[in-house]
Amino acid sequence: MRMRFLGGAGEVGRSAFVIEDKKNILLDCGIKVESNTEYPLEIGAVDACILSHAHLDHSGFLPSIYREGRPPTFATQPTMELVELLIEDAMKIAKRRHEKPAYSGADFREMMARYVPCEYGFENEFDDYVITLRDAGHIPGSAVSSVENMRSGRTLAYTGDFKLEEQTLQKGADPVKCDILVMESTYGSGDHPDRDKLISSFIEDVKSVIDNGGTALVPVFAVGRSQEVLAVLEQHGLAERTYLDGMAKAATEITLVHKRFLKNGKLLADGVNKASIVTMYRARRRAVMGGKIILTTSGMLTGGPVLNYITQLNRNSKVFLTGFQVEGTNGRRLLDGKPLVIDGKKFTVRNEVGFYDFSAHAGRSDLHKYAKMCSPEEIVLVHGSSENISTAAESLAMEGFKVHTPKVGDTIDFEF
Repeated sequence: MRMRFLGGAGEVGRSAFVIEDKKNILLDCGIKVESNTEYPLEIGAVDACILSHAHLDHSGFLPSIYREGRPPTFATQPTMELVELLIEDAMKIAKRRHEKPAYSGADFREMMARYVPCEYGFENEFDDYVITLRDAGHIPGSAVSSVENMRSGRTLAYTGDFKLEEQTLQKGADPVKCDILVMESTYGSGDHPDRDKLISSFIEDVKSVIDNGGTALVPVFAVGRSQEVLAVLEQHGLAERTYLDGMAKAATEITLVHKRFLKNGKLLADGVNKASIVTMYRARRRAVMGGKIILTTSGMLTGGPVLNYITQLNRNSKVFLTGFQVEGTNGRRLLDGKPLVIDGKKFTVRNEVGFYDFSAHAGRSDLHKYAKMCSPEEIVLVHGSSENISTAAESLAMEGFKVHTPKVGDTIDFEF
């Protein structure tokens, strides 16, 4: 079997990997979402796709393969519904910017018509292969996928983005016994802070701000992070003082339809019932009057209602960043103490800014732990910077694993 690495190798973003065997199987098909969108290398014809989760760096280019082919896409139900939400929004944004589309509406509709809804643990037979999705612990519906070759009995597992440690809404990732493990390494050289201490610090700081008459502005990623933070706020009695705005509203509605994919769906449902859902401009004006929490998109301040809110904060307010901020985004500018760019104009934020690492990725220690649980013969590290991949590869090799660190455009041959 040959594996081609068309994106997401030696970099974060545009994940796209093809297993070339009796059938060609595509693992994810994303874009790199920065100032200039980047796409994977030419994919060619594939016989099936497996989609690990909904985030656009793993799903955003998937409709393009339906320009010529009609392969099935295996994914969980919440993943496909969240993908529909995100890609429809991306198409609208591209149209407003007069950008040349990477695929057509017909391609997108064909993709949605061809997907195969999968439950965790269910074995899907495809030709001579068995495709199984298991909980990845990353976001609602995210999956670690395994492809077993029934002719040889050998198995390849692909983590997508995963988290071994439990979150408020997500169980930890399920291990998969395999011969070849293709594993993300986003945080291959460092660990995340203790989750309980992080949440305690976040809640304490939020309470301090709103009790002092300020607004706690929490930019969040619509899919995954907004639901996790709302559940944390509900757990600590703060959902009633929370406004939910932007695409986070629709993403949360989809998530609640599929509560069986959550560790504690009732907690999220209770939070939604107590929070104020922003539907009119007047609600946004009330939210910034002080004493409230605002959960809103986008998580990197690249667009959405957050750019309106951040210009109206009183001096006692604070911005709570909860996720990684890509270089060149307004979120990174804010972290670096630089002015934001809003509607082509510079805007300096005078309020306090804090960073709270609510990452839904495995840290270095859990990457090692997960690899040992899966006990593969060979490990392929993807979805990480060159530095993080190199650090993780060196330490995994010291533990006896055969480790590959491909770059975009590389191919590797495996016994499969």
